[in-house]
Amino acid sequence: MKKILIIALALFTLAGCGLNQQTKQIKALEKCRYKVVSADQISVAGTDIKKLLNNNEINLGSLPAVAFSLLRKDVPLRARLNLEITNPSGVLAAINQFEYKVLINKQELATGFVDQEVNIPAGGTIVVPVDMTANIYQFVSNRKVMAEISEFLKGGSGPNEKKGLITLKVRPSIKVGNSLIKYPGFISIDKEVSSKILL
Repeated sequence: MKKILIIALALFTLAGCGLNQQTKQIKALEKCRYKVVSADQISVAGTDIKKLLNNNEINLGSLPAVAFSLLRKDVPLRARLNLEITNPSGVLAAINQFEYKVLINKQELATGFVDQEVNIPAGGTIVVPVDMTANIYQFVSNRKVMAEISEFLKGGSGPNEKKGLITLKVRPSIKVGNSLIKYPGFISIDKEVSSKILL
């Protein structure tokens, strides 16, 4: 009986230590700074975005793959957002997976899920690639939205350079025992982008 009591007490202590460690990691996660550092590998219907630009305007009908996608009402956008996470605390911050939402000028463009363990050492910084895929037919078929995009691109990199806002919302999860605990709510990361980035 005494042995069973000692084993139970040891297991309870170990579980408590594990939970305490997870609590520290959640607090470290709250202190982390998140920043979108760049966007690359941007393509529409498998075509590099730069090939679709003509005199700083988007010509979606210029390539057969894009025209075909428009007819099917399925225009896939693929891009990689590089998310920089800095952990200023003195404790390891760990994420087991995270949900994300991407918004452009406060309009939701894509949602997704990254199932990747991310460890940010105390005082360290890492860059996590977030691969995004979305069907943007609803945007490109809307004349008002396309006019805004064309106006944005016409700014180029000169004195008329236009700016827009990309928002990445991240909801990390950590593992506690065999369960995943989701962070309460999304962490919003805003990045102002200029027209010269795409040109």
